[in-house]
Amino acid sequence: MGGDHGPPVVVPASLQVLKKYPCLHLVLVGDHDVLQKALQNQAYDASRLIIQHASQQVQMDESPSHALRSKKDSSMRVAINLVKSGHAEACVSAGNTGALMATARFVLKTLPGIDRPAIVSTFPTISRKNVRILDLGANVDSTAEHLFQFAIMGSVLASAVDNIQTPTVRLLNIGHEDIKGNELVKQAAQLLGHTKAINYAGYVEGDQIYEGDTDVVVCDGFVGNVTLKVSEGVIIFIRNLLKEAYSRSWWTKLVALVSMPILKSLKRVDPDRYNGACFIGLPGIVIKSHGGAKMRAFAHAIEEAIVQVEKNIPQRISVEVEQLLKLSSSETGQIKP
Repeated sequence: MGGDHGPPVVVPASLQVLKKYPCLHLVLVGDHDVLQKALQNQAYDASRLIIQHASQQVQMDESPSHALRSKKDSSMRVAINLVKSGHAEACVSAGNTGALMATARFVLKTLPGIDRPAIVSTFPTISRKNVRILDLGANVDSTAEHLFQFAIMGSVLASAVDNIQTPTVRLLNIGHEDIKGNELVKQAAQLLGHTKAINYAGYVEGDQIYEGDTDVVVCDGFVGNVTLKVSEGVIIFIRNLLKEAYSRSWWTKLVALVSMPILKSLKRVDPDRYNGACFIGLPGIVIKSHGGAKMRAFAHAIEEAIVQVEKNIPQRISVEVEQLLKLSSSETGQIKP
């Protein structure tokens, strides 16, 4: 029910993904009458798509604490409860990010050894392999220990989903030199530099994220969210510049037609293809879609949930994070699971 568009986007996206994945079953959580109306005149298998009524909805500008206290029958809360009870294997929402994270953490708790969940998503690179960045906004007041845990979880996720044996992990910073950065980054670098639990390779600057030399980039939620939003904004800016340039005259329109094969290759940086960020560090799967996602983008978020379920990500992270944290604890004497 949340996001900028609600059922008019979620319902058709769900139907589209159902057609693509014959073994998939979906539960639409929200106002029964609204969802039923959105499904009118749509052809679908009723055994694979059901409605779970929820009488409340968390608004996009609502505080997480208020949502937790007063919206216990919100579509967001009911959906996460389905994950906790085992009636669903994943929750996908375009709703209020803060409320979704707070609710997921309250209902599902965190994995052993993890203090805070983080939001992680993939970004395209020049080398055509994706880089995973976390945290993208769940924690704006992280400690060095939190960044250390993010690094371990990101490494495990990249290994499990991207099939990278020893993912390269770097801290996002304003330079490569040891003297650069704030105290948070320096302290995190010390912790990561003293462990062999993951393949930590030092700092990476913002303009190097898209080169493809790094598999996992770690930062606090404030920096990560700014990085995400600036990246999306630059892509939209360049897309509008191209559209304006190619629309100036009949000649430029002809050039656009000739250039179409090249322009189609730019779809690789389409934000819709990377929609669907994972709340990592929870014992259940929760995927956050961009609030402004249209149908194709929301469908991709559902597909991200499918991958997480097929790869059994929470269980794999739970086992490997516990082992890595124990190893790191014995090495550094500072981080304890």
